[in-house]
Amino acid sequence: MAGRPSNTSPARVDPNTGRPLPEGIRWRANRKRYQIRVTVTDLAGNKQHRSRMLLTLAEAKRELAKEVAGRNPNAGMTLTQWHERYWPAVAASVRIGTARGYDVSWRKRVQPTLGDKKLEEITSPLIESAMVAWAGSPSIKVDSLAVLSRLLDGARRARIIDYNPAREVKRPNQDTSTSPTSRALNVQQIRRLLELIPKGVYRSYAAALVFTGMRAGEATAQRVRDADLEQNILRISRSFSPGMNGELVEQSPKSHKEREAPITNQLLPFVIAAVEGKEPDDLLWAGQNGGRLTARNFRRAVDWEKIKQELRRPDLRVHDLRHTFATILFDAGASAPDVQAVLGHSSLQVTERYSRAREGVARRAGSVLDELFEPDKPKSKKNTKKSSTTNGAKKSRRSSASPNLADSFSNPFESADYSTGRENGPGMAQGRGGLGL
Repeated sequence: MAGRPSNTSPARVDPNTGRPLPEGIRWRANRKRYQIRVTVTDLAGNKQHRSRMLLTLAEAKRELAKEVAGRNPNAGMTLTQWHERYWPAVAASVRIGTARGYDVSWRKRVQPTLGDKKLEEITSPLIESAMVAWAGSPSIKVDSLAVLSRLLDGARRARIIDYNPAREVKRPNQDTSTSPTSRALNVQQIRRLLELIPKGVYRSYAAALVFTGMRAGEATAQRVRDADLEQNILRISRSFSPGMNGELVEQSPKSHKEREAPITNQLLPFVIAAVEGKEPDDLLWAGQNGGRLTARNFRRAVDWEKIKQELRRPDLRVHDLRHTFATILFDAGASAPDVQAVLGHSSLQVTERYSRAREGVARRAGSVLDELFEPDKPKSKKNTKKSSTTNGAKKSRRSSASPNLADSFSNPFESADYSTGRENGPGMAQGRGGLGL
C-alpha cells in the first residue's frame, strides 16, 4: 500500500536495538517516541483509527495489546466526558474552597475552549492558544490551568494519554506590581478605620483582624476557649470557608497547622468584651444575634464602600488588614521566622514579601560607593542616624526570638502618641484602653 513504510524503513526499526519493531508500532524520530496505531471502537460505537505516542517500547507493546484486545473503553473520549467521570476525584483531593474555584474555572474557561477536544488531541500549544481566550487575572488563569492539569494527570494515570501536556505550559506571571506592603494601612488609617465602625461586635471583629493578622474565615471560626488571657495568646486551629453551594464548612486553616497569635494591649479590651458572659464553645467573634460573622456580612453591616471612601482607599479589601498586621510587625523589628509563625505562611519567601528591607537599596548602594571613592569625606548626619536606626532594628530582630510568643509581639503598636497627633514609628500607643475607641 502506498505510503506504508517498508520493513527496512527507519520508522520500522527500533533505534535502541536496531531490530525490526512489532506490527502496529513505529518509531517517530521527530517526536522521539514510539507510535501505536490501531482501529478501535469509540464511546458512540463507531470504528475509527487511533494513534498514540509512548516513551518506551515496553509501554507501546503493553498499550497496543490492550487496544487490540479491546480493553480500553476510553478511546476517543473528550475532555468534557472525562471531566464528568473524574471530577469527583479532583474535588475530593483539594480543599472545599479550592474545589469551588476549580469548578468556576472549568465552567467559564476550560470547558468552553477545550471541552470538545479529545484527550489525545490536547497538546501544550493548543492549551496556550486556549489561555489567550481566558478572561481574568493571572491568578485566575493559574487556577484554570491547575484544574486542567489535574484532569490530564488523571487521564495519564488511567493510561488514556501517555503524558500531561499542561505540565509543559508556562504558568502566567502573577501581578507583582502591587506589593503587600503598599496595600497595608498606616497607623492613622487603622485608627480611622476603627472609628468609622460603631462600637460593638463589628468593631471587635475588625480589631481582631488588624491586630492578629488572622484570615477572615479563621476569625469566624474562633471559640471562646481559643482565647488564653493568662498567656495573652489566641489559638488558631480552624477556619470557616464557603462550600460548593455557599454554605460555611469548618476545616483546618489554610496551612493545615495550628498556630498562635498575640493578644496585644490594643486588642485586649476587645477580647475581654468578646468573652464576657459566654461559654467555652461559643463563638468568640459572633454577630449581633450570636450568629457567624463572615467577611461578606461584615462588609455589608459596616458599609465598607463608605469606609473605603473615608480612607481614600478605593481598592481596600478586608484581607488587606492581614497585610497591615504583617507589615507593621516587620516595621516593629520582628524577625521573619516569627512573622511567618504568627501568620501561618507556608514559606519564608511568602513572609518576606511584607518586609521593607529592600526599600532604599539604591541609596544604600550609592553610600557604599561614595565611601569607597571619597574616604576622607565626613559622613552626613542623616546617614549616621540611618545606620543607628538600622542597627537598632537588627538588635530588635535578634531579641524578638523569645520562647513566649506574647512577649515577642506584645507591643508592636506602641510608639505613636495620638493625644498630640505625633507619630514616632509604625506602632500605636499601648494601654488597656487600646486606641481609646
